[in-house]
Amino acid sequence: MRRIILSNFQAPGDILMLTAAVRDLHRCHAGEFITDVRTSCPGLWENNPWLTPLDPGDAGVESVHCKYPLIHRSEQGGRHFIHGFMDFLNARLGTRVMPTSFRGDIHLSPEEQSAASPLARHLGGSDLPYWIIVAGGKFDFTIKWWHFRRWQAVVDHFRGRLLFVQTGKAGDYHPPLKGVVDLRGRTNLRDLVQLMHHAQGVLCPVTFHMHLAAAVPRASGSSGERPCVVVAGGRESPHWEAYPAHQFLHTVGALPCCDTGGCWRSRIAPLGDGDSKDGVDHLCVEVVRGLPRCMDLLTPEHVAERIDYYLAGGRCRPLTAEQARRAAACVTPDEPVAFARAPELATRSFSEMQLPTGSTALNHNTNTTNVCHSM
Repeated sequence: MRRIILSNFQAPGDILMLTAAVRDLHRCHAGEFITDVRTSCPGLWENNPWLTPLDPGDAGVESVHCKYPLIHRSEQGGRHFIHGFMDFLNARLGTRVMPTSFRGDIHLSPEEQSAASPLARHLGGSDLPYWIIVAGGKFDFTIKWWHFRRWQAVVDHFRGRLLFVQTGKAGDYHPPLKGVVDLRGRTNLRDLVQLMHHAQGVLCPVTFHMHLAAAVPRASGSSGERPCVVVAGGRESPHWEAYPAHQFLHTVGALPCCDTGGCWRSRIAPLGDGDSKDGVDHLCVEVVRGLPRCMDLLTPEHVAERIDYYLAGGRCRPLTAEQARRAAACVTPDEPVAFARAPELATRSFSEMQLPTGSTALNHNTNTTNVCHSM
């Protein structure tokens, strides 16, 4: 039996895909491997039944740093992100791993499953059905951002019908929304897993949360897949990122820059932070109103329509009148943004973008930052 320590120190979404590869390594080669991991996200491995503690110094223990070069052939092969690490392990270990479940592999303890949701704890015991919303992202991939006023217009459209809980990592770009429960910077990975466990649905760009939405089991009493609406644009091909039960709003095939697949570019303007993603080959080729044209084409109406699909189909429930009353008391009140005004308001100045203090994006000349952030 081979003993192997698998390592990777990329972003949480990458580590989540590695959990699937470890699961399916054991399912496809039962009894042939003992595995342990060294990764940047230990919280994603808690309660994982496929891991056994291994010491890299012990005789016979192999260490394998995992990659997914398959991404560089993703436009030609029609493969999903979940195949990435599996394809690598097959080449490295001589295995025949394939997906046995089309999702990452997240496990909750019995205590986590029976505990109240993090939202209930935040509200002092008052539990309400909710959707998670992510209205920003990392600075290394600003091309994935949608303007916060468009996110706000969607939230306002469902005011009184859905409660949104805003999450996001401290230090990344996550401007505050009104009319939501604000948990930005207040959840570690394990908190987010538990928050996802109880969530009715998820609204986000292409990010870790969409993969977590597919991976985390739904709370007791919820059946089927968790609704998820992804504002994707044209950076990644849908076959690489999307899940069957998600509404993945993309523009691949609609524009010259993504006519046969995702453009795979990174930013809409240089940030001047020394990252190679500032290079011309990594920049969006068509910026409209401060957004990549592929993201500008996606309107709040488009996004709301996809959420309405889930409501109309019974995959999630609107708030009752009593729940709506309680939800209104939990969020910051604000004048709703109408759909028709969202693009107009999205052209307002960079000074209104409410970027985090000390952000590198604030340290550039005015023209560059206006292009990059006045979305």
